[in-house]
Amino acid sequence: MSGDVLIELRAAEKVFVQRRRAGRIRRRRHEVRAVDGIDLTVRRGEIVGYLGPNGAGKSTTVKLLTGILVPSGGTVRVDGLDPNRHRTDLARRVGVVFGQRSQLWPDLPLVDSFDLLRHVYDVTEADYRARRAELDELLGLDEFLATPVRQLSLGQRMRGDLAAALLHGPELIYLDEPTIGLDVVAKDRVRRFLAHLNAERGTTVLLTTHDLVDVERLCRRVVVIDHGRVVHDGDLAALVRSTGATRTVVVTLADPRPPLAVAGAEVERVDGVRQWLRLTAGEGSAAAVVAQVMAVAEVVDIAVEEPPIDAVIAAVYARGRPATG
Repeated sequence: MSGDVLIELRAAEKVFVQRRRAGRIRRRRHEVRAVDGIDLTVRRGEIVGYLGPNGAGKSTTVKLLTGILVPSGGTVRVDGLDPNRHRTDLARRVGVVFGQRSQLWPDLPLVDSFDLLRHVYDVTEADYRARRAELDELLGLDEFLATPVRQLSLGQRMRGDLAAALLHGPELIYLDEPTIGLDVVAKDRVRRFLAHLNAERGTTVLLTTHDLVDVERLCRRVVVIDHGRVVHDGDLAALVRSTGATRTVVVTLADPRPPLAVAGAEVERVDGVRQWLRLTAGEGSAAAVVAQVMAVAEVVDIAVEEPPIDAVIAAVYARGRPATG
C-alpha cells in the first residue's frame, strides 16, 4: 500500500445469511450480499462522499472499516492494517460518528462524557485541554457543556458527538449521516466545521449521507454504490456528465425578445426579459453560449444553474451500471 493511501478495499464482500420460511416448518437459507466486490482507495486528506440508497451497503462498509464486521471475502485495510485484528490500534487514530447513535453518556453532563473519553483514549491532560478549547470555539459547546446529554437538542448532541470523536486527534473520521434531522443553521455549522478540520488538520473524511447539500459543500470526490457495488467513482462534474444532465444559462435582457437562437443551447423557457437556455449535452459550453447571447442582445444579468444533484444521483441509481470518472 502506498504511503499516502489510508483506506483500501479490494474485492471486499460481506454476505449475511438469513433463514426464510418455506412452509410451516422448513426454513430456506438465503444469502444477502450487502457488500459485493467493492474496490475503493481513499488517500490521506481526502473528503469522500459515499452515497447510495437505503440498503446499498454504505453502513456495512463503514462497519468493515471499523472492524465491527469481518469481510466474507476480499481485503479491507486501514493504513495497512486489518481493522478487525487491529481494532485497538486503529481506535486511537480513527473517529466515528453515527448520526442516529451516540457515544455520549445520556445521564451525564456533556463535559463529563468528554472527560471519560479522555481516559478511554489515554489523552494527556495538556492535549485534552488544547483540543477541548479548539472544539469549544469551533462548535460553540460552552453554552451546554454542563447540560445532561439526554436534555440536549439534536443539533447540540450532534456537535457534542463530533467533538467526542475528535478529542483524541484522529487522522481519519467516518461520518454516517452526521446532519440527519438537524435544522438549517445546525447543518451549516457542522459543514463549516468539517471543512475547517480538513483544511487545517488534513483530516481524512469518509462521509455517508442522504443530504446532498453535504456532498456539494464538502466533497470533491463521490463514490456511489448500489446493491453493494460501486456504480460511480469520480468528481461531482464527472458524475453529472455520466448521466447526461446539463446546465442552464439564465439571461436577463434589457428588453423582452423572442427566444434566442444560439449554437450549443436551446431555449427552455421565456418569462418577460428572462430566458432559460439549456446547454446541449456534449456540445454546449456556458462560456460560448454567453458570448453568443451578448453579441446579439443587451444583457443585464447572467446566471448558470447546475442540474439538481438529487436528480443526478437518482439517474445513476436508475441506470445501475458502472460509470467511472
